[in-house]
Amino acid sequence: MNKRIGLHIVLFMFVCFSFQSIQAVTHDEFIIVNIENDTLNIDTSDIKPRLFNNLKEKYSNDAFIYERTVENSGWWTRFKQWLSDKFRSLFNIKNAGQASKITDLAIKIGGVLLFVLVVYFIFRAIINKEGAWVFGKSSDKSIIPITDIEANIHATNFKKLIDEAETNSNYRLAIRYYYLWLLKNLSAAEIIHYDVEKTNNDYRNEIKIPKVKEDFAYTSYLYNYIWYGEFDVNNEQFSKAKHAFSTFLNSIKA
Repeated sequence: MNKRIGLHIVLFMFVCFSFQSIQAVTHDEFIIVNIENDTLNIDTSDIKPRLFNNLKEKYSNDAFIYERTVENSGWWTRFKQWLSDKFRSLFNIKNAGQASKITDLAIKIGGVLLFVLVVYFIFRAIINKEGAWVFGKSSDKSIIPITDIEANIHATNFKKLIDEAETNSNYRLAIRYYYLWLLKNLSAAEIIHYDVEKTNNDYRNEIKIPKVKEDFAYTSYLYNYIWYGEFDVNNEQFSKAKHAFSTFLNSIKA
């Protein structure tokens, strides 16, 4: 019994001693690892945020297109790409964006030249002196080229030409001949100076006699309406126009 009590006492003392040793060690460790100063560096400089606006607009140039899907594009895009590649190969251009700009410029210049050519040919067709211009009826061109008649107005037998046109019921062409016949007689009477390049207004401004100017204005109106208007003229309408031209022609004294 006394031995067991003594054993317990020794065990209790050992436990107490061990607990104190652990506390001492733990206390010493906390003292060792205690951090008094923070060594982390903090940047306190004034930082201004940068904004990047309109990036899509700024970098939308062809120079920033790194992938092309020409095969899936329309014919116009494929044509421009083909032309751009030709320019790059021909002029040894390394920059794709520069080649694209040259291509766009070349297309614009070509478009302007094409437009000028179209306008030129249209204008040339309008002032063409054959029959009813280029857009006239083919039957008008089958008789005599008007350009030859205008160049030889003083040597032309207009009465014969008018009779032939009336026989073929080509009333528009007959009015055309009447008008040229009228210019021939006015020139012979020295009321106007005939020139193939002059217009109806040019002739009217040359006429000094009021009655002649009035009759010329009316017959010019008939001529423009029937000839350049390309209206189908029936027999009754032609008869009225023919009477006006015949009356005016008979009033001119050479």
